[in-house]
Amino acid sequence: MQFKNAVDFIFDKLVNELPGHLSYHTIHHVRDVYQAAEMIGEAEGITEHDTQLLLTAAAYHDAGFIEAAKGHEEVSCRIARETLPAFDYNAADIETICGLIMTTRIPQSPKNHLEEILADADLDYLGRDDFWITGDKLYHELLTAGAVNNEDDWNRIQVKFMESHHYFTQTAIKLRAAKKEQHLNEVKAKLNA
Repeated sequence: MQFKNAVDFIFDKLVNELPGHLSYHTIHHVRDVYQAAEMIGEAEGITEHDTQLLLTAAAYHDAGFIEAAKGHEEVSCRIARETLPAFDYNAADIETICGLIMTTRIPQSPKNHLEEILADADLDYLGRDDFWITGDKLYHELLTAGAVNNEDDWNRIQVKFMESHHYFTQTAIKLRAAKKEQHLNEVKAKLNA
């Protein structure tokens, strides 16, 4: 597998082809998820081969936004299937990567340890200090798309989402769960103000 070349290829494509109106689903989000996946994967002690599959999926997981927001996971899988053979990824590894990409769909339902890691990496920010900054980017993206009308709408969606969300890996639970709960209480307080 030409892992580094495959990742460089998709990062380059995302930089050049993601729509300019996206404020959350940008190359910065993809790099953030990649770094979170790398950190969680290392802490969870996965193999080098699994790490490369995980990080390839992290790099490709939102590539579908190049074409469409709705159903972007399926488009991301198609892009992975079309491009990864050129980087010497075999069919079994590409299917694993597509399974990983699909697990980032909300609500998340990972079926194995690698999928749990990517699911946690994709929502790592919920339990981090940059929660408000990152969430604000998603709010503005949804506002632009007409998916929310105002900040109260957004905060109600956040509360419902965060109440139903949980981290899967021991690493994410240990590092992020407590702060995520704190953020949830802060969002509730904003709604009740």
